[in-house]
Amino acid sequence: MKTLSAKPAEVQHDWYVVDASGKTLGRLATEIARRLRGKHKTTFTPHVDTGDYIIVINAEQVQVTGKKALDKKYYRHTEFPGGLKETNFEKLIAHKPTEVLERAVKGMLPKGPLGYAMIKKMKVYAGSEHPHTAQQPQVLDI
Repeated sequence: MKTLSAKPAEVQHDWYVVDASGKTLGRLATEIARRLRGKHKTTFTPHVDTGDYIIVINAEQVQVTGKKALDKKYYRHTEFPGGLKETNFEKLIAHKPTEVLERAVKGMLPKGPLGYAMIKKMKVYAGSEHPHTAQQPQVLDI
């Protein structure tokens, strides 16, 4: 039996909706990254984008365990000398609720052109509404 190598034109990308309310950040992010990469499919090929589209709703209600709400730090740089800024999970989820999940998933995907294409297939929304009803996404229970 020969090994199946997926071709980009033959890959079918499905759409899924994930409700993040009450879910743990890391456990949710690992499953989303796995689905974006396409590792749940039998046609997985490392050099081809075989993953699905993931819509995440209620991202503002994602949780972390322990004292990570205060202890977990997020860093960014303003590109000016001495411009390193830091914030914790609690402040970032209040200011930009979608960025917490986007950063967690982005760190789990490959770096390079293929990884950048994969992260574009994730749509994160703070509330329960999303504009992707035309794609008829299926509910994915994680």
